[in-house]
Amino acid sequence: MTGARLRFEGCIAGLGTSSGVRLVLGHWARSPFGPFSDVMIERVDGERLLLVPTGAIRDLVTSLYTFEEVRTGPVRVDVLRQHWSVTAPGLDLRFTTGPRGPLGRALRAVPGPLAVRPAWSALIDPAARLLSGARTRGESRSGCREWYGARDLRPITTAAAVFEDRDLGPLAPVRPPVRFGFGSVPRHPAAVRVTTTVAIAAHAPTDPTIPPLRWSHPSHP
Repeated sequence: MTGARLRFEGCIAGLGTSSGVRLVLGHWARSPFGPFSDVMIERVDGERLLLVPTGAIRDLVTSLYTFEEVRTGPVRVDVLRQHWSVTAPGLDLRFTTGPRGPLGRALRAVPGPLAVRPAWSALIDPAARLLSGARTRGESRSGCREWYGARDLRPITTAAAVFEDRDLGPLAPVRPPVRFGFGSVPRHPAAVRVTTTVAIAAHAPTDPTIPPLRWSHPSHP
């Protein structure tokens, strides 16, 4: 896979809690691994955890982002209209999204073929940083390049999370920003429909656990 480009299509939901714990859900309808979901958690003390369903996905994600602990086990996401339910090792998360605002409507107006192009992600990166505190391009810890093409955005309006038998408290801004990779998620809790492109660095070791690219039917929030 060295020098290849991997594409992931789905949703990234980022939210904070009054306890100070911040959570980022990746819910991928299309990927080189088929559909899957994973959760990244940053504790108040800065410890970063990854909850991931398989070893192959774990190996890819940890090559791109930094964590102090990784837990492998089932990650299930159910979506009924705007109500999300997430279960993962030690985690029970529920949240609701609201109507899209001006930014969400603007993102939906961008033609699909343009929105997923890395050049478009690079072009809008300064505006994304200014408007939301998020980045749309950057370089991973292994030197791989990444681009995020946002297609839609809905605010998260309510959330309830229990992690390791502890209630994390009501919904709060993502503050301070999470530090898994080169950029955080929007500071205001949101679910963003996104196409992520990862360009594997030429010097990166070939990983035989990454399967050939295959697509599945998408389901969008």
